[in-house]
Amino acid sequence: MTKPDIWRLGATELTKLTRTGDLSAEDAVQASIDRMNAANPALNAVVEDLSAEALERARALDTARAGGAVPGPLQGVPVTIKINVDQKGHATSNGVPALKDLLAPADAPVVENLQKAGAVVIGRTNTPEFSFRADTDNPLHGRTHNPWGRHISPGGSSGGAGAAVMAGIGALAHGNDIGGSLRFPAAANGAVTVKPGLGRVPAWNPSQATERGLLAQLMSVQGLITRSAEDLHLSMPSLIAADPRDPYHVPMPWRGKALTGPVKVAFTKNTHGYDLHPEVEAALNFARAALTDAGYLVEDAEPPNAFEAGRTGYRALMGEIHALMKGDVDAAGSQTVRDIFAVYFQEFPPFAGDELLQMMAKRTHYARQWSLFMEKYPLVLSPFLPQPFFKPDRDTEGAEGVHEVLGCAVYSYAMNFLGLPAASVPARLAQLPSGPQPINVQIAARRWREDLAVDACAAIEARAGRMCLPLWDQMQAAGGA
Repeated sequence: MTKPDIWRLGATELTKLTRTGDLSAEDAVQASIDRMNAANPALNAVVEDLSAEALERARALDTARAGGAVPGPLQGVPVTIKINVDQKGHATSNGVPALKDLLAPADAPVVENLQKAGAVVIGRTNTPEFSFRADTDNPLHGRTHNPWGRHISPGGSSGGAGAAVMAGIGALAHGNDIGGSLRFPAAANGAVTVKPGLGRVPAWNPSQATERGLLAQLMSVQGLITRSAEDLHLSMPSLIAADPRDPYHVPMPWRGKALTGPVKVAFTKNTHGYDLHPEVEAALNFARAALTDAGYLVEDAEPPNAFEAGRTGYRALMGEIHALMKGDVDAAGSQTVRDIFAVYFQEFPPFAGDELLQMMAKRTHYARQWSLFMEKYPLVLSPFLPQPFFKPDRDTEGAEGVHEVLGCAVYSYAMNFLGLPAASVPARLAQLPSGPQPINVQIAARRWREDLAVDACAAIEARAGRMCLPLWDQMQAAGGA
């Protein structure tokens, strides 16, 4: 492995070298910085370059290791952090110009946990305004582009994270997810992720002036976007380390108890009235075959009320957003994001008053149904979106655009409302008239069993291959980085 190729290594491959001293943390970080300098100008995925402090930290890690310190599990692994999470001394702007000088007084738990494990932050990644779009553009930092081409949105709200990690800028990318913001970018860019369940990863921003709404607390989680399933298994144990600043964090090990017999997987192609694209169906069939060959018992089975739970949950969230956040959007948001929110409220009519309280209470009803269903089927394999990923700015095209972007994504936000883990993994590279693009499927898991979902991702990935490899070939052939 030559120095120019170090950036291609995943976190698992890197740490085998950095923890033994066969590769210095400084060289690992420098390679990712070089890749960032080469690839990011065309993508605008990383909007704050932290190269200088990253190299300083990498050298300190090398010095400590040489002095006998035990290297962390993520020794020298280059990572990026999304700009809506606190990193001490840096702006938690959330893509909003009015917040560009909101400097974090301390690190959020996820940043602290990654750094305690030996990871090195090389930059901060882009998000849409208020981190509330499935696409990534804002008036403060501009648009992020998908490394596969400008015919595909990079997804959102962690669009900068997804584009960066798949382009080879860092081995791990931090993101978060209130309705799909880890899984949308994973699907758009062909990455792997798991949206953790509620309480799994400690979360809090020290810069917060007030606490978030209850549904935002129940539906939003922190996580990582990676190029491989094995990198999730390596990194998530560090991310879930306890932090007393999150009083609802559940300190459980990453790996749960082994299940007896073959793991049963409920398989559904039900898109609840939306057209199922042939390429998405092909990806689902591929994923099913891969899991079957890997020893899973995959059966046609319809999970309970996915559509109803998803739509109810998002309408409830919109009710909370309308009451607690609309004023901030109107005061500090661009006309574009104000218009998008207006259509959100049309697509998902907000619950209010007593009805909002009743729908929040009904969340337990849906969660109980899924809990009973998952006694038999610990995993659920489903579409993520019924169609290939949408084009940039599709959600600015009125009701039809928002309907295509979010209206059909019930398997995404249903998992947030239920508080269940849900992974996303590429199962196919589609050659469409607009250009090539990955097709991801979703794997939901029992509560607290993110590890089972990631295991299933690994089985699918073993047959499909890592999507970063054809992407890098395409980028190189196009004369890019």
